[in-house]
Amino acid sequence: MKYLFLAADSVIVFITACLFGIVSLIPNSSFLILPFVLLFLLINIIPSPLNFKFRKTRLRICAEGTDLLLSFLIAAAMSLAGYIIAAFFLLPHAALSFFISAAVTAAVLSVVFWNGIIRVYLTSVQLGIKIRVIGILCGLIPVAHLFVLKTIISTCRAEVEFENEKEQLNAQRRDRQICKTKYPLLLVHGVFFRDYKAVNYWGRIPKELERNGATVFYGNHQSALSVADSGSELAQRIKQIVSETGCEKVNIIAHSKGGLDCRYAVSHCGADAYTASLTTINTPHRGCRFADYLLEKTPEGVKNSIAKSYNAALRKAGDDNPDFLAAVTDLTDKNC
Repeated sequence: MKYLFLAADSVIVFITACLFGIVSLIPNSSFLILPFVLLFLLINIIPSPLNFKFRKTRLRICAEGTDLLLSFLIAAAMSLAGYIIAAFFLLPHAALSFFISAAVTAAVLSVVFWNGIIRVYLTSVQLGIKIRVIGILCGLIPVAHLFVLKTIISTCRAEVEFENEKEQLNAQRRDRQICKTKYPLLLVHGVFFRDYKAVNYWGRIPKELERNGATVFYGNHQSALSVADSGSELAQRIKQIVSETGCEKVNIIAHSKGGLDCRYAVSHCGADAYTASLTTINTPHRGCRFADYLLEKTPEGVKNSIAKSYNAALRKAGDDNPDFLAAVTDLTDKNC
């Protein structure tokens, strides 16, 4: 059914584009296009009624944008083929009419394209910055822009289908609370980041966990300190959560340097009594050779300058006393 709507949309866009081109050349013929103009406007507002199945407005708009881009591609291919054939009959004796009609057709097709691209750029998560920038840079490069557009369409279609299935799954298992654990979760970020409310370090993971029954807390520790200092902060945070909620213990999930910090909190700061489990993700337990390389190759003056700038900036962002060099040094092979 979805493909039938897509095919119908593409044909309507194609006919409307061609009729606009014809009407622009023939006086008093606008009545020919009125029904298709109305359908064209409807398509640009609601490409397919099937998209109303999506529970989230963002997903519906993204799906509509993808449909519009596919319709644009199909209609543009049909228009190109049509004008190539027409060229044999209209050129060169009717060159002006031919090119005016082609220009008007291109303008109509561009309405569909921009409607679609704006929708997916504003609503897609998986496109990311990289694909968006590539799309802008390659937009005017022939052939290359087709490959980029294909990537944009396939990425958005996969995102919409996956997230919609996930929404349906969450709705079906809402009562099962499959992520509800005996003790709450404590998410601990890595180095050079903070737990901001506006931009979540963990992306959409915490919300998914909570929707499925989990209770989630955050480390709320500073972005860059030595392992010992971060461990001390986290131990205090764990004790605070236990004291305020009466949960007795927490399950820690720590990323990157956060894993080292939590290991220290558990083994040296008394957090072991309040920790049910510690899971580390991408933690450099045996050290990060890149940290060794940076400290070895970077001149002392440059290191100090970077550290000073970072520490000053993060104080303004909310850290009490960040220490860039201590954090990097504790990531070296030797210190780990």
